[in-house]
Amino acid sequence: MPETTLTRARVAAIVDHTLLKPEASGADVRALVDEARELGVWSVCVSPSMLPLRTDGLVVATVAGFPSGKHHSLIKGAEARLAVDQGAAEIDMVIDVGAAVAGDYNAVLADILTVREAIGFDPVLKVIIESAVLSDEAIVEVCRCAERAGANFVKTSTGFHPAGGASVHAVRLMAETVGGRLGVKASGGIRTAEAALAMIEAGATRLGLSGTRAVLDDLPE
Repeated sequence: MPETTLTRARVAAIVDHTLLKPEASGADVRALVDEARELGVWSVCVSPSMLPLRTDGLVVATVAGFPSGKHHSLIKGAEARLAVDQGAAEIDMVIDVGAAVAGDYNAVLADILTVREAIGFDPVLKVIIESAVLSDEAIVEVCRCAERAGANFVKTSTGFHPAGGASVHAVRLMAETVGGRLGVKASGGIRTAEAALAMIEAGATRLGLSGTRAVLDDLPE
């Protein structure tokens, strides 16, 4: 996205307005949807237990294997399939990060393939790689696995790992690896307009934000 087009509306249009706190209530989610409509974002991203969700035209995204990724692949697939059946159009799945750290990329590939096959090819599949935990080599290899498995996006982080969230370096490396064939979602710890713009400049094509209003309020109209 060229710098000259980075207005409030253009950035809002690539935001997944997110609420994944375990203490979130139904009232919190309804407030999220109302705010999302007001802000003009792309989607709302909520926990799968909050589905089905009435959004009146907003895209619904949810997560699978979240936040640890330490779920059996078949469980991730079943969770994702149920979410799609309940109206989710986009699934953000967490890989088995330990497999990636260990260099077992066949296991990573199989994990992603299981979820892709469970949901079919119409829903958007984003693969959360927890980039702050991985070496550059592992980031590249996991992104290649995501592409081979038919994912639509690679995503930096859950936002729940103590190692940290998105970084400009990781986003740039991910974008270089997928070369525009997949989207790149930056998520985790993006709290300012400056940080959001840096992620976009590095190659992010989607942003996962929980403090969306604060980010957008500092962007030009």
